[in-house]
Amino acid sequence: MTLTVLTAVVGDREAPLVSGLERSPAGVTVVRRCVDVLDLLSAAAAGLAHAVVLSADLHRLDRDAVTRLQLAGLAVIGLAAPGDRSAAERLTRLGVDPVLAADAPVEEIVAAVTTAVAELARQQKLLGRPPGQTSAADLGLGDPAGALPGPPAANSQADDARPRPPGRIVTVWGPAGAPGRTTVAVTLASQLAAAGQETLLIDADTHGASVAQTLGLLDESAGVAAAARAANQGALDLGRLADLAPPVSADLRVLTGLPQSRRWPELRASALDVVWEQARKLAAWTVIDAGFGLEADEELMFDTAAPRRNAATLSAISAADLVLAVGSAEPIALQRLIAGLPELTDLTGPDAVRVVVTRVRDTAVGPRAGRLISEALQRYAGVGDVVLVPDDRPVLDAAMLHGKSLTEHAPGSPACLPFANLAADLVSQFGPAPSTGRPRRRGRWSRRSA
Repeated sequence: MTLTVLTAVVGDREAPLVSGLERSPAGVTVVRRCVDVLDLLSAAAAGLAHAVVLSADLHRLDRDAVTRLQLAGLAVIGLAAPGDRSAAERLTRLGVDPVLAADAPVEEIVAAVTTAVAELARQQKLLGRPPGQTSAADLGLGDPAGALPGPPAANSQADDARPRPPGRIVTVWGPAGAPGRTTVAVTLASQLAAAGQETLLIDADTHGASVAQTLGLLDESAGVAAAARAANQGALDLGRLADLAPPVSADLRVLTGLPQSRRWPELRASALDVVWEQARKLAAWTVIDAGFGLEADEELMFDTAAPRRNAATLSAISAADLVLAVGSAEPIALQRLIAGLPELTDLTGPDAVRVVVTRVRDTAVGPRAGRLISEALQRYAGVGDVVLVPDDRPVLDAAMLHGKSLTEHAPGSPACLPFANLAADLVSQFGPAPSTGRPRRRGRWSRRSA
């Protein structure tokens, strides 16, 4: 079998490398010598090769480009300058595997190409796909199974030298109609922090981010977009994420969302997967406020490399240890929740979903509203364990007016107590999350006054 290879190597090393690959007895043929990322992606999309050999200093090389190469079914082999550890680590963060020294013998590079192509073919065979066909799900983008996860990000100088168990991720989802996703995410995160758990709250709603406004934060720099950009460039490490998500109170950090929904193309799944990975290292618990869209049909209408509006939500759900499905206690909202649960459980599995119903009141569904809602969810959705949150509109309005979480403003409110119990249940279910060992700092973001 002839192995066809694309090269995108910068500098004097390119010509000897191509010559050595062509003379290799392993049957390697260089079908195109690409001059930039655009040329490389075009050749990859045309299906010209089995693998690509690229250098770390290739202009505009980022994680999105590496993901597109992998989606095209290519094994990606990286070359870093000898002794340049930062370049090798950057390639690893971008998802390139393996990474070799640029002055490595051609025989070693050929062996790496052969091994990588064989491993990719084996994975595709296990997945039942023809050679050269790889989907976003195979790369772990929007797929809970994560069949072909990228290599783990290398530790930076900011990382603790001691290995730590990863933190847990809770994603808050709910159907369209404002059922209270942000309120649930903010209150749960603040309850976990109040229990002494180091917590990171991330606003990943691409339709209507509102965590910053709920907590009265004056920062509008879209921390999640900055983190995604750094991840796409292979520059997101623990220290960088900590800078982008400074603490707003003891044990609680916030990564703010997009101030304008039209900026949703900035949040691509390939970059967000790295953000979630670093979030597990930064905090014991990460709570993600996600959007409502679960559809992935954009892949049928656009090229697979095109940005997807629901990619952030699907990525957050795929990364979660637990998904909270939120609905409000009105007939229409409950119908939407029941209709959306099967699609959600298809993505996560039924054991990874827990239902939360907000604004529970008799005036909306009838006397003894909590029992009626529980019976309806059991009958029509097979849900037996429901977290019921009573409606306490005056207290919720006052908390919003003061720019505080419900935990800060009225910890004794009937609407707050279910979240205290839920936080305790999570810590009990998953076990006390290990401390990250990072020094605690007081919040330094400005909070608006009433």
